[in-house]
Amino acid sequence: MAGTIQTLMLAPPSPHTPRLLFRHWAPSPPAVRPRSCSNPSLSFNHSCSVRVPTIIRACKSSNQDGGNGSEAARSSDSAKEAGWGKPLLSFVGNNFLPLALMGGVVLGLANPSLGCLADRYKLSKFSTFAIFIISGMTLRNGDIGAAAEAWPVGVLGLFSILVFTPCFSRAIVQIHLQPQEFVSGLAIFCCMPTTLSSGVALTQLAGGNSALALAMTVISSLLGILMVPFSIAKYVATGVGVTVPTKELFRSLVTTLLIPLILGKIFRESFKGLADFVDQNRRLFSRISAVLLSLVPWIQVSRSRSLLLMVKPAVFLVAVGMGIILHLVLLAFNAISINSLAALSGGDHSVFSKKENATAFLLVASQKTLPVLVAVVEQLGGAFGESGLLVLPCVAAHLVQIIIDSVLVNGWLRKDAAPKTAR
Repeated sequence: MAGTIQTLMLAPPSPHTPRLLFRHWAPSPPAVRPRSCSNPSLSFNHSCSVRVPTIIRACKSSNQDGGNGSEAARSSDSAKEAGWGKPLLSFVGNNFLPLALMGGVVLGLANPSLGCLADRYKLSKFSTFAIFIISGMTLRNGDIGAAAEAWPVGVLGLFSILVFTPCFSRAIVQIHLQPQEFVSGLAIFCCMPTTLSSGVALTQLAGGNSALALAMTVISSLLGILMVPFSIAKYVATGVGVTVPTKELFRSLVTTLLIPLILGKIFRESFKGLADFVDQNRRLFSRISAVLLSLVPWIQVSRSRSLLLMVKPAVFLVAVGMGIILHLVLLAFNAISINSLAALSGGDHSVFSKKENATAFLLVASQKTLPVLVAVVEQLGGAFGESGLLVLPCVAAHLVQIIIDSVLVNGWLRKDAAPKTAR
């Protein structure tokens, strides 16, 4: 009997033998080792293998269809969120600088206490120091050579910043507006050198000649200490004695501009890995510079919020409009100047017609600095009126020029990216 059972188990199923269908899984019985196998090992050879055909049906759970529906709904919702999120991130990336600047203005108006605390601890000087550290780290030797080749553009920029654009102060003082400090403040603002950090940061974002922008910024700021008293006395206050804290300003500019720029360049040349990292992540460092730059309007708006609330909105809007017009006039004047010189000196082959040089010149030569103006106004001793009212329209003009130029830079970047996208 045992032999018969064993033979039945080992024999292959005949086509006439009905197949057993198992609806549910059950553990297989332990294998019986046949006596007829000559191989004493534990593994069976082909002739001794046991074949038991088993068909297992998978049973669906009652809530599987519902689960698939909910999973499809969740995936649809996530796809919609991704569809909305990608354009939003693209918009923020393309307009990072103006959004950061506007965020600083809104934060200063909403909660000025944090900005005043940052001003008390000189955070604006730290941000300028950090921007020029980054500028030094991103400054390549080839950029220095390009700036040396573009020295005629640099000379034109210095003349525009220190000699030509202060002449517009004479036209500004002819405007009658109450309070008159608004007009006097904008006229003094027009006599200032270029911005300490905004022009350089925007030039880097636009892909311009950053070394040329750095050279014009540092030299015009240092020479401006000597030129500003002369310009104010000639164009704004004829016969009024104006004194400028020359030593203090010179020391401040050296510590916040020149020293960090040299330190950044030393770091770059001392550590090869750092230079490679900076070159591979220039977009990241440009974003960091933009964030540091946004600290300036945040702090200035926080400081001036109380004065802003005291002034009639209509009068302040007029002052803001004057600041917008002033900056647009300076942009137009500098654009006409460099295009005229490019046409007179060889056209497309001229150093003035190179896009990188023209970008640096237009951005740096069309901006005016606010920190130097604040230092000058503090030394005037009320000769032109209330110092707070003198500074307030200049704060607005300073913010306006940075926002306008950031929008301009974004337009240039989109224009440059359009052919690449079309390909």
